[in-house]
Amino acid sequence: MARDSLDDLFGDRPRPKVAAVMAPLPAPKPYSYAVPEGMHVEPGSIVQIPLGPRQVFGVVWDGEPADQIDPKKLKPITAVFDCPPLTKDMRQFIDWVASYTISPPGLVARMALRAPAAFDPEPMVEGLRLTDSRPERMTPARGRVIALAAEGPAWTRSGLAHAAGVSTSVIDGLTTQGVFEPIFLPPPPVTAEPEADYAQAQLEADQREGADQLIEAVRRGEFNVTLIDGVTGSGKTEVYFEAIAEAIRQGKQALILLPEIALTPAFLERFQDRFGAKPAEWHSDLPPRMRERVWRQAAEGRVKVVAGARSALFLPFEDLGLIIVDEEHDPAYKQEDRVFYNARDMAVVRGRIGGFPVVLASATPSVESRVNADQGRYQKVHLPGRFGGAALPDLHLVDMRRHPPARGGFLSPIMLKGMAKTLERGEQSLLFLNRRGYAPLTLCRVCGHRFQCPNCSAWLVEHRFRGVLQCHHCGHNEKSPDACPECGALDHLAACGPGVERIAEEVEKSFPESRIIVLSSDMAGGVKRLRLELEAIAKGEADIVIGTQLVAKGHNFPKMTLVGIVDADLGLANGDPRAAERTFQLLSQVTGRAGRSGLQSRGLIQTYQPGHPVMQAIVSGDSEAFYEREILEREKALMPPFGRLASIIVSADSRNDAEAHARGLRQAAPQMSGLSVLGPAEAPLALVRGRHRFRLLVHGRRGADMQAFVRLMVEKGPKERGSVQVQLDIDPQSFL
Repeated sequence: MARDSLDDLFGDRPRPKVAAVMAPLPAPKPYSYAVPEGMHVEPGSIVQIPLGPRQVFGVVWDGEPADQIDPKKLKPITAVFDCPPLTKDMRQFIDWVASYTISPPGLVARMALRAPAAFDPEPMVEGLRLTDSRPERMTPARGRVIALAAEGPAWTRSGLAHAAGVSTSVIDGLTTQGVFEPIFLPPPPVTAEPEADYAQAQLEADQREGADQLIEAVRRGEFNVTLIDGVTGSGKTEVYFEAIAEAIRQGKQALILLPEIALTPAFLERFQDRFGAKPAEWHSDLPPRMRERVWRQAAEGRVKVVAGARSALFLPFEDLGLIIVDEEHDPAYKQEDRVFYNARDMAVVRGRIGGFPVVLASATPSVESRVNADQGRYQKVHLPGRFGGAALPDLHLVDMRRHPPARGGFLSPIMLKGMAKTLERGEQSLLFLNRRGYAPLTLCRVCGHRFQCPNCSAWLVEHRFRGVLQCHHCGHNEKSPDACPECGALDHLAACGPGVERIAEEVEKSFPESRIIVLSSDMAGGVKRLRLELEAIAKGEADIVIGTQLVAKGHNFPKMTLVGIVDADLGLANGDPRAAERTFQLLSQVTGRAGRSGLQSRGLIQTYQPGHPVMQAIVSGDSEAFYEREILEREKALMPPFGRLASIIVSADSRNDAEAHARGLRQAAPQMSGLSVLGPAEAPLALVRGRHRFRLLVHGRRGADMQAFVRLMVEKGPKERGSVQVQLDIDPQSFL
């Protein structure tokens, strides 16, 4: 309908206002809604809208609605929430992430709206205020209450009773006599406000120089990225704490991203020691009500510092002025579900859009960050030594070809001897094996039957502590059998290879009197148990710790003086182009748990490839040589960061459907200079959760327009029908 006819339709009445609203759905663009007369909305307003038979929430988006529809035919916005609107920077960030990851913007917006119950204001809290009246009879308890109440303008009933050391009945009696009058108080903050100068850190010269550099970056209030590259135990945390302190002085909010926030209570305590209060937490283990309060108070600017997992990047801060990405190399920052993104890279983008500094910290930086620092795109703070002069562990390779373990065992005599000496000194040992369960494969010695997941192309892992065989990809599990289901043979099932449970069994036989703790993410008790066990280890209440990659997450164990790597070769044989880098980072982080309190320490690395460059780099302590070699190889192969990758995974209930769709996408690939398509081929994990998977890999030069290429492939290729699904992953981290 032409604009003139629309004006005629409404006569002299003003035409209804129309707003573009982004719904939290996989839609490619916002929907158009009419704004009822008297309702005020602006870009960023969080609203309730009708969508089919449902009422859903959405965000008023920028720009005019794309579709010119008769406003009379549009459904009206139902309500506007009494909530701070998403800032312009946040809306730009959502659009940027959606465009870069080739994701529907509604799904990205949904990540910023994870707490719908927080859209309404928190309820006021009932409180009490002291009046001029006094009780007819004064008792010591009443006197304490009145004296304490006079020191503050208002109290909650329970808070006043607790502070005065009386029961709430004393408060109720005084209220009845008019000594207190009821009032309403604003909801309490989720955590006390941190004080920038609560405790001054004792920094060494290198730390002070780095801290001054970060403080100046925060004061300037401009976008820049600084990489803190320091050995394990060098005090990187204390350096970036000074940047946070400056952000607090400037009245800004700060975000600290951690790869495993739920497992790092020690970090929260260190923060409290420095700032007098803990940061607000944000992670999946938080109770829903606490998540809602953190979301709301971050949006209102009442929470000054948040420490969280990768999803905290999408919190709607009122005035964010600093992002810290600790352990920036950690693969946990990559989300591989619905919207595929790397929180480290997106943190840099959010800083650029918001015009504030971003700090990346790691003892083993990613190759991408190292190259950016070397080329001057990032500034760099280097901390070459441990804090307080503590020595790095003395590392040795154990050649398993020359020093094999006893029959049926997995620990070499050298490792066992080192553990025995550590026990004699009353110190702790850590054995690292990045493999959960008891054994990765169970087979029948009689017929050769192997226990495989019925839904995935993966073996079932034995978890002997729980008596089950489990798939680590789909969660399928079954009771550990006594007989082979294929031939019926009894007592002929063999566990092949070790997991942490099997290593614990071997250690218990060798050191029956020692206190052993097994740390693994799938142990009963979940995060709460892991936190308690980490605290017990830090207090010296365990002699030998056996763990998966959880033990590499920045923990500080003062009595840990021996670290043993059970199978250092494990990560080198999976066909991942980042395999060498990942192995170097993981082994360096694990061995870095030793000797952090200044005690003399050792690291023993069991390997069948002692000549491998990764092993040589770790044992020599020459990380520069490793990075130089790895960067040179990446540059020759045009692999990231010198080239670009995109992964396309096609899955379907039928293998033929998945393969046909993948081939159709390959044929639809446009001809663009500097870009090529590899595949399709069956993915290394060809079957997951009953779905067959084929993979295409797009490879291009650094400046190539990867997103435009992939979009054209998908647009010109076959449409998703039936059970076929296509997943797009720009800058993939996993190649399974």
